[in-house]
Parts: sequence; structure tokens; C-alpha cells
Amino acid sequence: MCGISCILSLANPSRQPSQGQTNGNGTHTNGNTPSSKHDKLKSDLYASLEAIRHRGPDGTGHWISDDCRVAILTPPPFAAAIALGHVRLSINDLSPTGAQPFHSPAHNIHAVVNGEFYDYDNLRAHLEIETAKPTKTNPNGEPYPFTSRSDSELVVALYSHYGLTFTQYLRGEFACVIYDARKDLFIAVRDRYGIKPLFWTMQEVKDEEGRHTGEKRMLVAAEMKAFLPLGWEPEWDVRSLREGGWNFDTRTSFMGVRKIRPGHYMTCQSSGQIEERPYWDAEFPDKHVHDPRTPNEMIEGVRSRMLDAVRLRLRADVPIGIYLSGGIDSSVIAGMVAHLVREQNVSVGCASSVSDVTSSSKVNDPSSDIISTASASSRITCFSIAFDESSGYDESAIANRTAEHLGVKYIKKLMNEAALAERFEDAVWHCEQHNPDLNFVGKFALSEVPQEEGYKVVLTGEGADEIFAGYPLYLPDYLREPDRAWEEFCSLPESERQVQLRSAEGVAREQYRAIGADAGDGSDSVARRMLNGISTVDSMAAFQPDVFASWTKEQHPECDPQTTIASSVDGLARTHIAKNWHPLHAALYVWSKGHLPNIFLTCLGDRTEMAHSIEARTPFLDHFLTEYVNRLPPSVKLRWLPKERRFVEKWILREAARPFITEELYLRKKHPYSAPTRWPKGGALHRLLGGLVTEESVAALGFVAWEKVGGLVEVAFGEEADAKALRMVLVVAEWVVLSRRFGVARARAW
Repeated sequence: MCGISCILSLANPSRQPSQGQTNGNGTHTNGNTPSSKHDKLKSDLYASLEAIRHRGPDGTGHWISDDCRVAILTPPPFAAAIALGHVRLSINDLSPTGAQPFHSPAHNIHAVVNGEFYDYDNLRAHLEIETAKPTKTNPNGEPYPFTSRSDSELVVALYSHYGLTFTQYLRGEFACVIYDARKDLFIAVRDRYGIKPLFWTMQEVKDEEGRHTGEKRMLVAAEMKAFLPLGWEPEWDVRSLREGGWNFDTRTSFMGVRKIRPGHYMTCQSSGQIEERPYWDAEFPDKHVHDPRTPNEMIEGVRSRMLDAVRLRLRADVPIGIYLSGGIDSSVIAGMVAHLVREQNVSVGCASSVSDVTSSSKVNDPSSDIISTASASSRITCFSIAFDESSGYDESAIANRTAEHLGVKYIKKLMNEAALAERFEDAVWHCEQHNPDLNFVGKFALSEVPQEEGYKVVLTGEGADEIFAGYPLYLPDYLREPDRAWEEFCSLPESERQVQLRSAEGVAREQYRAIGADAGDGSDSVARRMLNGISTVDSMAAFQPDVFASWTKEQHPECDPQTTIASSVDGLARTHIAKNWHPLHAALYVWSKGHLPNIFLTCLGDRTEMAHSIEARTPFLDHFLTEYVNRLPPSVKLRWLPKERRFVEKWILREAARPFITEELYLRKKHPYSAPTRWPKGGALHRLLGGLVTEESVAALGFVAWEKVGGLVEVAFGEEADAKALRMVLVVAEWVVLSRRFGVARARAW
């Protein structure tokens, strides 16, 4: 994984490609380009990259087009037609040949990549065969001349041969930018599920006196903080905050900054024409069509694809570890890795470059918060986080039993209140958005552990709940209609389904209220009608804080997060939801377009991992696997057990993974990862949040009403603490941190 920052100046039709460029750093000046302007641009680009140095501490590279011209900003004073910057986290091909940017042999196609592509040896061999076929442009049939062993170089080779169709060959988690000088075409691509981030914004170009020149430039980067050294002045997008646009569509918390959608690519030319198009989308079976497959066929189909997804992610030129919780998802991955290592002698990265964990001075030291259990001969290392046992949120005991069963190294980090408070502000800064739960701080702390132990790569279990229907909130939508596609194996009678539906909807609402959220009253709405009545939209909007100042409601009166969710769904997908897809599949689709990329793969994924230069790989989101699972009937994901009168979430995953996990995990119900919500008055968190959520700091935000926030800190802590109050306090405190760290101006009414 790496970090990228790119600049595209618009309204400049003439452009000449650089010549003689090699991978990585280089000088790009000619007689028509004043070296001072080039040097200034390079300096500003490197300052931008330095803001995201945590994403790539191992090297820095850039490419700047030769037509560097005056495009004065305040600050910085100069821009170029195209500038691509890259900070490198060396994972594959650790040699200098793996440095970025990468360039085509003719030096007219340039690319920077953040992420990993899997099965790249086979893809590279395929390309060498395909490009060796004689054509008009390649009459001698010379294969593409790869210059490195890096998987990232495939982007240039694939685009050179297939054009924009190259996206269909990419397998993995990635975000990349390509500039094709032949066509004056700038291309930015994001992976299918949004595992890797990619933001963009537009800037007005000014002259030396600060006057607008009429020109603009586009900034593209892996994190928004990379825009700050380039003159970006962040403003709150109050409407986005009020109606959940930051979570459910392409908006962010900041005005004018957008995300490229997962599974999409964006193109832009210097004329300023910008288009964003999908190259992939999730598909589900027609609910009216019978599925003839047996349970055993489906179980084996999932198992083989899951093993393949895990196997591909075990390749690297650095060590690979595993994040292990007390849940089934990460345990499946750990169990499959153990199976592949012992039964098929698969290597787990380049483990030889890490000394045995048991030799660490921190391991088993009573004064340390790092605890390890395992034999010194183990080849697999798992990392976990542990909250206080009394909190009711600690799963480390189960993870420890799993590690002992598998015979792997197990290192856990103990997290108490003081540790969470100490990391809170840095975690918010890295996430760049709010989160109504402290779980992201726990994940931030967890990612310190592999870094401290010399690991750069971990495998994680994100995505399993979204693909296999693991969250309790999905149950009402599963029960909303019969599963006609698999009636002979579905043991839920119609009368029982209707009884269970009424019960499940009530239980779901009460569960949300118990944790300080509001999942609505189940009433009909335009948003639900747009999505065939699914209640998942209620759950997705359940944590919206009611803290906004009155002027925000007057200025934006029609702000409804549920409508934002429904409206952001692609129109063709909404047609399928209305006519063809079972409601469970509609729920999985909608959740995977909102919460998955914008919360779970952000605050609990890339941003907290890359804060410590850790690349996380997500086998459950391998699209070869997900495309197969998506096509399975709803009743193999949520299964009714008539004798026990209960539902089993992720049934087919449990069955496929049973040979690799303990019986305890096979039988265990889903427990969503969350941090404790009850903390004492006078403790570290109470003091921290009390110092952040003050009348002065709230006034500096401009869009939060003090009359709604004042006094909440006291209500949120102590024996009679209110979970909803804590969540609102967390959100406001996080806005305060972002306001200070980003230098955001006070929001005002128009």
C-alpha cells in the first residue's frame, strides 16, 4: 500500500510528454520550463506527500510533465499541467525497480498506484503472450518490456494493451491514477468495494496578486490532508453532515471534496470535461428463478474460492500477519492460513525477515501492554486487541483459544481507558471523519502492534458480514419475502415467516435503542418505497446526531439521511431491487454502497491501518469470491433451524469454514466489533471529551447548537451513563478535533 497525490491543471490543451524517464524520481525540465517553477511545484508536491508519509515511509517518487506553466495560487504560486506524486510502502519488489511512478516504454503513459494486485504472475504471463502478437503498432511482435517485479507495473501494461477495459483484469484492493499524454487523458480508478480511498477536489487558479485567472486545477489524493500543502482551504459541508452524504454518497465532510465511487473510474481532460463511469457492480440472482444447486455444491464452491482468496494474499516480499478477534470471520482466515501452511507448504510472505516474536523485549513482560502466547517454531502470527474483561466487549479470550487450537503465535494489545484517550485525537485526524463509536480508536491502536513487531502486511476479516449477511439488522429484510429460489431446502413455513418478521423488526429497533441509536419506528417512507420496503435504511441512519443549529435546518430543510441512501443507489440497481432481487440481497447491496466503504473500510480499515504503515488485505472482498456468494440463494446466508427455532447468520460460511475453526466459533452468534460505552466520571475519557466539547469549541464549529450539547458530557459518563449522549459527545468532539487539525473555518448561514 502507498500514498498518492496528483495535480491536473485544466484549460491547457498543448502538452508534450517527457522523454527518457525511468521509474521513480526524475528531473523533468526543458528549455521552455523555468527550473524555478518546476522546483517550486516539486517542493509543493513533496510537501503534499509528506502529509501522508505514514502511507509510504520507504520512498518518494514523482513525475511532472514538461509544460510546467504559471498557474499562480495563494499558496503555492505555481502549478503544472500534470504532476504525479507517490510515497512508497515496499511490499513487492523491494528493489529500486519497484519505485513509482511507472512509465510506458514510449514514456507517454504514466501511473501511480496505491494497493495490491493479486495473481499478477499469471496476468503478467498472459500479457507477455498477448502483446507478443504482431500488430500494426508492434509488427515484430515484441512482448511488453516489464522493468520490475512489482504488481503495480501491470497497470501501465494493461492500459497500454486494453485501454479503459484494463479495469476488468484488476483483482485486489487498489486506487490508481494514469495519465495518457497521447490523448491528454487523466484516469483515476478505485477498487470494486472501496477498500482503498481516493479523493478529489477542484481549485480556482489565481495570479500573483490573488486574482482568479479563470483556470482551474484538479487535486487527487489518497487522503484529504494531502490537499492542505497545495493551498486547499477546507470548509464544512453542513448539508452533507446533516443528511449523511459523507457516508452514503460521494460527498465528504468538507465542501467540494468528493470520493470516487467504488467500482468506478473517473476521466478528465485539460478542457475540464469530467466523467465518472462504473466498471463493475454487484449482481444478485432473480428471486423468481429456481436455483438447482445442492447445499454441498454451494458449500464446496464457497470453500474453494475462499481458500484461493486467502492463498493469493499470502504472497509478499515482507512478513504477513493476521488480525484475530473472537469472531468467526478473522478466525476463518487464521484457520485457512494454518491449513495452507501445514498442508500445502504455502509461505506466509517473507517471514524470514522478522525475528521470532518471542525474542521481543515486550513480549510477556509484565510491565508491557503486549502479551504473546505461542511456540517459537510457529510460522503464523496473529494480532488482537483486548478491552477490560468487565466491559463486556472483550473477545480476546476466545481469540486466545483459537490461537492455541491452531498453534500460532498470538500477540494482543491491552486497551484501557487511558490508552483510548491518549490515541483519540490522532485516530480522528487519520480517519478524517467522525464516528459515533470508539471502536476506531481500538483499531488504530491494534495497528501499532504489527508495526512494532516488524510486520507490514496483515490479513483481516472485513467484508464477511456484508457478503454473507452477518449483521442482525439483515434478518427483517430476509423475512420480508419468501425465498422462492430455494424452496425445497428452505425449512421456514410461510406462517412462521410472517410471525418471525414482526418479531425481528421489533427486536432490531430495541437493540439499536439499547446501544444509543434510533432505528425509527418502521413506518413507511419514500426512501423505503424506493428500495422495496427494506428496513436496512432505518438501521444505516440510526446514528445521525441531533445536535445541529437551527439555521442549518432553515437553510437545508429537506435533509433526510434515508432519502440520501436511497437516492445514491444506481437507478438500474433500484429497478432490480424493485422487481428482481430478494429484499435480503437489496439490503446487502445498499449497505455495501454506504457503510462498508465509508465506515468499515475507512475508520475500521485503511485509515487506521495505514496510519501505522500497515497494509491490510481483505480475502472476503475478493470479487471472485463475492460474485459467487452474491449468486447464492438468501436462505444459505441466513438459515432457519426449525428444531432450535432460531436463525443462523452466515450459515454457508460456517459450513464452508468448519474444517478450519473450533466448534466454539462454529456455534457462536455474531457480536459486532464495538468499544465499551460505559466509562467512569473523572476518568481519562471524561476529562478528554470535557476539554474538547466546550461552549467555545462548539461555537467555533458554527453548525452545532450549544443548547443541545451543553451538559451532555456529564450525562454520558458515570453509573447511569446514557449511551446516546456518549455517541453524540464523541461526534461533536471529533468535529472539534478535525476543525483544529484541518484549520476549518467556522460554518455560517448563507
